[in-house]
Amino acid sequence: MQETFHKISPEEIQNNPFHMIGKDWMLVTAEKEGKVNTMTASWGGVGVLWNRNVVYVFIRPQRYTKEFIDNAETFSLSVLPQDYKKTLSYLGTVSGRDEDKIAKSGLTVAHDGATPYFEEAETVLVCRKLYRQEMTPESFIDGSLVGANYPNNDYHAMYVAEIQDVLVKG
Repeated sequence: MQETFHKISPEEIQNNPFHMIGKDWMLVTAEKEGKVNTMTASWGGVGVLWNRNVVYVFIRPQRYTKEFIDNAETFSLSVLPQDYKKTLSYLGTVSGRDEDKIAKSGLTVAHDGATPYFEEAETVLVCRKLYRQEMTPESFIDGSLVGANYPNNDYHAMYVAEIQDVLVKG
């Protein structure tokens, strides 16, 4: 029997965010004109900003998912169990421009309102965009980060989004 999701408040999240983002990874997912696209991310965070519970994610300009995030008011962050690590790796290396990677992954798209997420997830954060900023080389205080992370000058855009819903299994 498949477990169903229930909603909790952001303050009730039990998972360690450093593990959830940096070790488990997450799928950043949005919809544009009836089509869903996703990408794997292992950079980001959660916190409080502007008196709101927020997430922040970083997306490089060449990522197809960026078009979807830019077009949508909301997006989701889906954290899947460890046995999906190979699927997450695939979704992070193949572009949705080139193939229907979601169909090939075998994952099941569901929606919380208009926001797509994955049924296989253990935790889903449904987020509404608040802010976007392009990263620039002159903004780095530690210049070594530029050479180590941006040899192609493809600086991320940072998105700050309010957590609207938290869905957890169980």
